[in-house]
Amino acid sequence: MTADTLTASWPRCWVPRGVYAPQADTGLLRRAMCRERIASGADVLDLGTGSGVLAVEAARLGGRVTAVDISLRAVATARFNALLNGQSVRVRHGDLASAVPGRRFDLVVANPPYVPAPGGLPRRGPARAWDAGSDGRALIDRVCDAAPAILRSAGALLLVHSHLCGIEDTLERLEAAGLRAAVVDRARLPFGRVLRSRLGWLRERGLAADTTTEELVVIRAEHA
Repeated sequence: MTADTLTASWPRCWVPRGVYAPQADTGLLRRAMCRERIASGADVLDLGTGSGVLAVEAARLGGRVTAVDISLRAVATARFNALLNGQSVRVRHGDLASAVPGRRFDLVVANPPYVPAPGGLPRRGPARAWDAGSDGRALIDRVCDAAPAILRSAGALLLVHSHLCGIEDTLERLEAAGLRAAVVDRARLPFGRVLRSRLGWLRERGLAADTTTEELVVIRAEHA
């Protein structure tokens, strides 16, 4: 499987500088989302929507979609791409689930920043879309902890990330929160530009060893 396979046949999408463009992780999450067979009118939440391409796809599949991003530029981009594709998507500016207080959803999809990085979380700039602290889990853990409160009783979370930030850690955290979780899709791909640029640091931390490929996974979680 190649990155091109996972990013084929996107909805029309305009992505300005500073907004995360759809990549292989987006494509893997999209594939898992399409397998969910979204019911007409189902409430869907896209956390960290970026370009909005997943929100647009969920709306095309019949969902009533709310998309959230902390970046104002991403919010404007997602709104534009929804209009470009003739889809209705409610786009909100905010920090993950805090942007939708008290609401529950039938499906939550999330492609949060998950790349391990030296230093703290960036407060601005394009790296905010992928850097997630020294273990890559700063945002993943927050999504896991919020999931039980934002899922309806029969709802599901689909979360994509790299093996570099701990697949088992995510499964264990979701299960500790009272959810049943499993890997439902995966793909192995060569390191992209960002990971190649910090290969020495990753190897110093024992995260890359002798490999220059990463495994992307989609984890599905639901109430136990």
